[in-house]
Amino acid sequence: MDILHLVDRLEELFNQSRSIPFTHNVIVDEDRMLDIIDQMRVAIPEEVRKSQQVLSKRDRIVAQAQEKANRIQNLAQEESDKLVNRDSIVQQARKKSSQVEAEAKVHAENIRKEADDYVKETLTNLEIALERVLNQVQDGIYYLEERREQTSEEVSEETSEGA
Repeated sequence: MDILHLVDRLEELFNQSRSIPFTHNVIVDEDRMLDIIDQMRVAIPEEVRKSQQVLSKRDRIVAQAQEKANRIQNLAQEESDKLVNRDSIVQQARKKSSQVEAEAKVHAENIRKEADDYVKETLTNLEIALERVLNQVQDGIYYLEERREQTSEEVSEETSEGA
């Protein structure tokens, strides 16, 4: 399940919760909240796996670009070797070979840069989603602790009033 969808569900649960009068606290359905958190625990490794696939895809693209550059360079070298007997043709072939090699390197570098940008964007989005989930989980824990303290104080007050 998509981590962002689970974050939306957690936010929806929070928004549907009843507020406690005169406080900033709300009453949250504990079972639903824990169910969403459990689903997040399952979804986060999936997001990490997806990012690893993206890295693997980037490496494949870079390897293909390098292989293509090598093929182009080999073809240029073969062409250059055929024309070795003529000086002017040899000079032109060397120039063309260098030009093709430079273009292949630029092309490979552009592909590598685009793949890196894509991976960075994907990982940044994952980081943002994980931070949002972490903040919501921490807020939920803080809320539960506050509610526990408030309940303990109310019980203490009722006990002391009854005595």
